[in-house]
Amino acid sequence: MDHATGAMGSLLLKLGDLIVGEYKLQIGVKDDVEYMKRELTSMYIALRKVGDIPRDQLDLQVKSWADEVRDLSYMMEDNIDKFLVHVEGAEPAVKTRKIKRLMKKIRDLFTKSKTRHEISKEIKGIKARVQEAAHRRDRYKVNDVVANPSAAIIADPRLLSLYKDKKDLVGIDGPLNELTNMLLSDGHGDVEKQLKVVSIFGFGGLGKTTLAKALFDKLQPPFDCSAFVPVGRNPSAKKLLNDILFEINKNTYPELDERQLIDKLRVLLKNKRYFIVIDDIWDTEAWEIFKCALVNNCCGSRIITTTRILDVAEKTGEVYRIKSLSNDLSKELFHRRLSGGNRKNPSDLPVKVYDKILHKCGGVPLAIITIGSLLDNKPVEFWSKVYNSIGFGHENNSDVDNTRKILLFSYYDLPCHLRTCLLHMSIYPEDRLIKKDDLIWLWVGEGFIAEEPGVGLFEIGEKYFNELLNKSMLLPVENPDDGFVSGCRLHDIVLDMIFQLAKEENFVTILDSNKQYTSTHTNARRLVIGNREDPLASIPMLQVRSFNAIDSSDQVPSLSCFEVLRVLNIKYSSSTSSTHLEHLGKLVYLRYLGIALENIRVPEEIGYLKFLQVLNLAGSTELPQSISLLNLLKCLKAEYACLTVEQDWIGKLTSLEELWVLNVDFSSNFAIELGKLTELRRLQIRSSLGLGSVSLVKAWSRSLIKLQKIQVIDVHLIITKDAGDIILEGYVPPQQLRVFNISYHQRGLYASIKTSWLPNLSHLTLHVDSPDVEIFGRFPGLVYLSLRKDRPVQGHHVMGSAGVGLFPKLRVYETSAAPGPFLPGAMSSLETLRFSVDVWTSRDGNIEFDFGSLLSLPMLQKVTIWMRSGVCIKDEDWCKALETARNTVDSHPNHLVSHIRQGRGASKLLDDPDRYGV
Repeated sequence: MDHATGAMGSLLLKLGDLIVGEYKLQIGVKDDVEYMKRELTSMYIALRKVGDIPRDQLDLQVKSWADEVRDLSYMMEDNIDKFLVHVEGAEPAVKTRKIKRLMKKIRDLFTKSKTRHEISKEIKGIKARVQEAAHRRDRYKVNDVVANPSAAIIADPRLLSLYKDKKDLVGIDGPLNELTNMLLSDGHGDVEKQLKVVSIFGFGGLGKTTLAKALFDKLQPPFDCSAFVPVGRNPSAKKLLNDILFEINKNTYPELDERQLIDKLRVLLKNKRYFIVIDDIWDTEAWEIFKCALVNNCCGSRIITTTRILDVAEKTGEVYRIKSLSNDLSKELFHRRLSGGNRKNPSDLPVKVYDKILHKCGGVPLAIITIGSLLDNKPVEFWSKVYNSIGFGHENNSDVDNTRKILLFSYYDLPCHLRTCLLHMSIYPEDRLIKKDDLIWLWVGEGFIAEEPGVGLFEIGEKYFNELLNKSMLLPVENPDDGFVSGCRLHDIVLDMIFQLAKEENFVTILDSNKQYTSTHTNARRLVIGNREDPLASIPMLQVRSFNAIDSSDQVPSLSCFEVLRVLNIKYSSSTSSTHLEHLGKLVYLRYLGIALENIRVPEEIGYLKFLQVLNLAGSTELPQSISLLNLLKCLKAEYACLTVEQDWIGKLTSLEELWVLNVDFSSNFAIELGKLTELRRLQIRSSLGLGSVSLVKAWSRSLIKLQKIQVIDVHLIITKDAGDIILEGYVPPQQLRVFNISYHQRGLYASIKTSWLPNLSHLTLHVDSPDVEIFGRFPGLVYLSLRKDRPVQGHHVMGSAGVGLFPKLRVYETSAAPGPFLPGAMSSLETLRFSVDVWTSRDGNIEFDFGSLLSLPMLQKVTIWMRSGVCIKDEDWCKALETARNTVDSHPNHLVSHIRQGRGASKLLDDPDRYGV
């Protein structure tokens, strides 16, 4: 399912099932279904073509036709789903007595026969609408659709960046100097003579073209020849090669093909020191062709590329990430745009309005220039209007239009499924932190994730998420404690763009403030309740498929209002009421149920939701036994739920890809049931009981061995010492394992894990004795390492040091003992370090760690040290140790963010709940 084709994709699959399935359709009805499938397939293709053309470049009749056909596809799928539910039954399979079962069978037979007759009448009515849509398609020549020529003929707005007056540029001196050093100060002799490529990477509108042009103007004179050429979304290799040739020798060769042009350029550049800027590259294929002509002649030539796609930047050269403007520079640029720099912050303008408008721009020069031009010479009332609006307004303003066009370049470069996922994110309020996992499971529930053989739905969704990050459409948010990209944010100008697109295409309908749901919203398929005070009226919402209450779950109408709901998402509420879930059992089409309330009572009727794929509960609750009937469930996330010993039904959920339950009364039955979840990709559990019996431990180990698709193991169990010795006996982790967090202790476990088993391991947490850290340094992708000890340490118990070249990607390292000295060349990417040291009194010294070795960590940014007292510590030794730690940390060239904690009693760093605080 996607925004361009509506429900057409899934509808075609269901029509195919109706034809070949055992639904006993009447002969004439089956012919009607086959006809509709043929016509709708043609319409599906036409809709895909329409969706690839910017909406403002489409003919009005074509737009109208596409909107009507999308609505038709939703209506048709709703009707077919009703038929399937009535025929197949929505009630869970429960044991009944024989006579009741016989009576039910007779009743169902009558009901299903009546249902088939009704669906036959419905299909004939739908067929008439399909015929009408097909006639309009042919009449409007939709299959031959192209962009509206008058709308398409526009100047590339990025051209303006090439001809900026230098006095208008703000904040460019720092980046210019940094890029100059990257290009020209890399060494001497042969190194300096090698060809060097630097790629300027960043979000659309950050000023990549402007910076590249300023750099080109600055560095161009000493080179023998130079060229500045744009590429764009749909590059022509022949045109680009001719553009380079024209810049160099003022000639073009239209009669030559690409190979001949490459040969001519290679000859021309063979003995020349050249400087070429290739602006706005969108794919690596184009770069590979261009690169063939750019010969490395050892003359000290330089190439600059610009791109908004990270993969392209990394494959073309050394990456320079362009940054947003600081607040002071943003103000300077803003003032320059207001009446030529003569206007300052008006005295009668509220400070919060001024600051909020600048905050909305987020340091993006294009956005600052745009909003500055919009507000120039406008009264204070207009500034407040812009402040209160979602976007920059839609006044007739060329800078506003140019900003939108530049962003639309990126948007329409996305494949259709990514555009759909991005438009869906318009449901989130401004500045909201969006959790990655919740977002991806929402996409699954919405039907945006296309299944691929042998790949889990979350994995596919994670690939979509990473592609949107790669394309600079999302801003990544990283957890500083473990290096995970745990979420994202939307830049305001991107949110404004997708909000407008989603509204224009009727993809998302947002009711905020006190805007009421009225008859004008009868075509709303995805409804979002924003921040509002008045309850939403409980009136029928028969066509609404997705209902999201992001900030105002107290305003949710009765669930009896919905008839075809697929997604119910109630988040971020302090409400303690469970009335939201009354009538839940009637939502038989539901795919996603997400509830974030302090106290949730999940009714037994949840077992009726036979299509449910995602159950995401953030609040204290008990899980009813009827959940075991949800055999399509792929994600069960109940952070504060409790699974008791009696609830041994978990193994019936054989479709589960993710299980996240933090309170489990572990039993042998539960351990055995886990082994049945062979599709499991992520397992996060906590046990409130100890695993003391050997049989229980063996049951757990056997189940873990069966989980051969597992990627994340995050397990916290209480295990006795004797049982711990056999907990993972004979266990070989699957190669795709990425996260391995085991909180129990097993002697020798770390030594038994071979790096060849786990090429994808990025996060590792283990309980250890005192191993040499080098054991873990050979995992090529390790980003986070936490080594924990079971008890406080007194005396010399130092974790070993790592050799040169080990831990090439490690960014976070924490240990509850003192690490060995950091050697030059090891942990070269380490950014965050947390560890403990013991301080004692002795003749050989009083600190077990060489603080000076911290200077060998070139990327270190944060360090947290818990200093613990040893036996009979003297005050002077304690003070000396603290002074040594502080002086060494303060002398680090990276100006570290440091937290040095003092403890006169031995305490474990990793068990300190405040270890991340100041």
